[in-house]
Amino acid sequence: MGDLTDAAEPADDNELAIEGALRPAALAEFIGQQKVRGQLQLLLEAARIQQRPADHILLAGPPGLGKTTLAMIVAHESQRPLRMSSGPAIQHAGDLAALLSSLTPGEVLFIDEIHRMARAAEEMLYLAMEDFRIDIMVGKGAGATSIPLDLAPFTLVGATTRSGMLPNPLRDRFGFTGHLEFYEASELEEVVARSATMLEIDLPTSARAEIARRSRGTPRIANRLLRRVRDYLVVHGHDGGRDGTVDVALVDAALDLYDVDSIGLDRLDRAVLDMVVRRFRGGPVGLNTLAVAVGEESDTIESVVEPYLVRIGFLGRSPRGRIAMPEAYAHLGVSHPDGAVTIDDL
Repeated sequence: MGDLTDAAEPADDNELAIEGALRPAALAEFIGQQKVRGQLQLLLEAARIQQRPADHILLAGPPGLGKTTLAMIVAHESQRPLRMSSGPAIQHAGDLAALLSSLTPGEVLFIDEIHRMARAAEEMLYLAMEDFRIDIMVGKGAGATSIPLDLAPFTLVGATTRSGMLPNPLRDRFGFTGHLEFYEASELEEVVARSATMLEIDLPTSARAEIARRSRGTPRIANRLLRRVRDYLVVHGHDGGRDGTVDVALVDAALDLYDVDSIGLDRLDRAVLDMVVRRFRGGPVGLNTLAVAVGEESDTIESVVEPYLVRIGFLGRSPRGRIAMPEAYAHLGVSHPDGAVTIDDL
């Protein structure tokens, strides 16, 4: 038993090293988002020349496009330490005060999902971002007093998937806002190729393209699918005459096993489409009704499923509810009924 334990430790260490390697450490290694990369490069270089902390940065965009990775890169290229937190974890002004007062000069503070911070903490952050100072209230009622507390200069990097939920006073205090866009297929192929090298997978161009095509324009999903392909290769790589290399047939077999279809739709995506098309005859159907019908939370449908289905033209949104577009019928192999409701009818 001791031999098995000893043998497992290097493998675990190697796996952790691979996980870290999948995240690029510098802007030069970061694939895609050319405009945001160029803007960040200028901002960081100006701060370095002037020997000051970089301006506060807001990164906005859908999940999985690299906001956390870019925050790590900002700290790395600024040669500053990084402190990480999240909006849901900061529910009281005291939580934020403790976090801010412990920062060292020039430290980079990353707050993920910053739009989910408590309102009292947001209001404290206004002064901290602008003047590097916070006011601590001591006591209650008429005897309460405010004690100013100076903070070390820092750079705040906020990440949000819903920038519209940020109050204007907070948004205005960021010196730079970067809007991350979904990736093109060619960029995702580069992401898959880089990650395959890190994972020591021999991946031909056709297999990279197939994984990229099913990745919904999102690097995080591309890396996730690649790891599932690697798992399938480890278990079945030498079955059925295979020689341990990855080809399109192996990618298809692996991703079909995980219910990821040819354009990246998973089980929940297809369940939503199927429900709108078949049960509700193309819609319109309300979000809450649709969520109950598929047995999922409405927030999940709205924030996880809908954005991609709307982006590829399978689902339409209107004041009366969700409707299935002709492309959805074609993908499900269902005839589009004459006289079906369209966006123009609503």
